[in-house]
Amino acid sequence: MTKLTKRVVDSAEPREKPYFIWCSDLSGFGVRVFPTGKRVYYADYRADGGRRRMTIGQHGKITTEDARKQAIATMGSVVKGADPLMDRKTRRKSLTVAQLCDRYLDMATRGLVLGKGGQGKKASTLEIDRGRISRHIKPLLGTRLVADLRSSDIVKFMRDVASGRTARSDNTGKNGARVEVTGGAGTASRTVGLLGGILTFAVSEGVIERNPVQGVKKPADKSRARRLSADEYSAIGKALDASIETEAWQATAGAWLIALSGCRLGEIEQLKWSEVDEHGGGFRLEDSKEGASVRPMGRAVFDVIAEIERTDSPFVLPTARKDAGHFRAVPAAWVRLMKVAGLEGVTPHTMRHSFASIAGDLGFADSTIAALLGHTVGTMTSRYVHRLDTVLVAAADKVAAEVHRQMTGKSANVTQFPGKARAKK
Repeated sequence: MTKLTKRVVDSAEPREKPYFIWCSDLSGFGVRVFPTGKRVYYADYRADGGRRRMTIGQHGKITTEDARKQAIATMGSVVKGADPLMDRKTRRKSLTVAQLCDRYLDMATRGLVLGKGGQGKKASTLEIDRGRISRHIKPLLGTRLVADLRSSDIVKFMRDVASGRTARSDNTGKNGARVEVTGGAGTASRTVGLLGGILTFAVSEGVIERNPVQGVKKPADKSRARRLSADEYSAIGKALDASIETEAWQATAGAWLIALSGCRLGEIEQLKWSEVDEHGGGFRLEDSKEGASVRPMGRAVFDVIAEIERTDSPFVLPTARKDAGHFRAVPAAWVRLMKVAGLEGVTPHTMRHSFASIAGDLGFADSTIAALLGHTVGTMTSRYVHRLDTVLVAAADKVAAEVHRQMTGKSANVTQFPGKARAKK
């Protein structure tokens, strides 16, 4: 036996079978070394005439000194007549889905739930998670005990979301913005995906042993797989031309940029003038879904931007109010524009998917398309994180020109932006 310190735990060599190192200074406090090299802290104590062994945490996720403090607290509660292990099991069995979601969001906000690339979840992603939790998961499953959830419950939950049971319209958006909560297969699929992540977190926390979402087949998200036809592109182009008298210029400009760039809605809504690099042929986004991202852009995109009158706002699409941030009404305007175009199920993401599909039609490789969209997968994208290659800029230019041709029937540059005159009135 020896006093457990970080140095002692770090230097412990894995063996063919797991073994314990017990602390000489604190009876019952030890670390178990596994053949894989994993090291886990435990606290042993006696209660109700029996021996208990409670897991404290894994070395690396918890420090040796913090583990010691938890072991001391455990022993102290035993002296007072408590049974910490049984108390923990009781608490876990009584944990509701709503409580689990709150714990998940708290840990994720502190960067302790890892997302893509082993990094903490972005604030924008967490905002989406909160919306799905408050609008779908808590209303349908909030009062259920996590330990009682079965795969059949997940299937029913998915069907309820898809059928629109949680659909509503309210002002629960950011800064009191109006939100249209819809159902459908896409909403159900993405919400179940989040629920699966939350329940995986529950497994890692020892709340449950198996994730009931595993094995449940999610419905295909048709809105994300759909691509536009030439006629549909033309209908959208006509709707945008007609929007000069009905929509704010920012909404029309945003719609054009979404169609011609392949960018996500949020990337266009929050686009700053400092991120527009016309000379370099692209956008240098400071904070996209994948983090900092350099995105090649076609000439048609910069033709739209050239028709936007620059103000004191750092945003390309500013609000009408001074110092109020970026324009936030593109989603609502998009719904109206699609009604004018006579199209159903066409979202900003549909435009992104269609942009990629046109790139494929033009013969570009998957790696090039990934770079155009800013995906972090593939070696091609990683090579262009900090610079723009002329080949990629040329590819973006060709795709944007073809999208513009299908929307307007013209192969020339984008005509005068149909919101500029309205903005000056």
